[in-house]
Amino acid sequence: QVRLVESGGGSVQAGGSLRLSCAASGGTFSTMGWFRQAPGKEREFVAGSSWSGDATYYGDPAKGRFFYSRDNAKNTAYLQMNRLKPEDTAVYYCAATDYRGTFRRWSEFDYWGQGTQVTVSS
Repeated sequence: QVRLVESGGGSVQAGGSLRLSCAASGGTFSTMGWFRQAPGKEREFVAGSSWSGDATYYGDPAKGRFFYSRDNAKNTAYLQMNRLKPEDTAVYYCAATDYRGTFRRWSEFDYWGQGTQVTVSS
């Protein structure tokens, strides 16, 4: 059974940093992704990567501030978020698919975690 579990969310002041984790079990995947969803808004692509981490790509919210990494030994992906802004406040989700590609739409991912809340105060 595929399972993705996010952790690392919390409350932080603007300018601060957080590192989100996504622990995967029950399978191996070709592509991982991070998305976020703020209240009243659509789910938004943040970052994606091949399972091995050799091909990483970012959405507009992440460029220059967020960085994807992974620990193969722990089967865990990370999203390092720096210089956080109040508009980064959202529930952050990790996602995975068995297909390899530069997917940016939430519908292209087959497996989802439960989400972790990130709140950035000004």
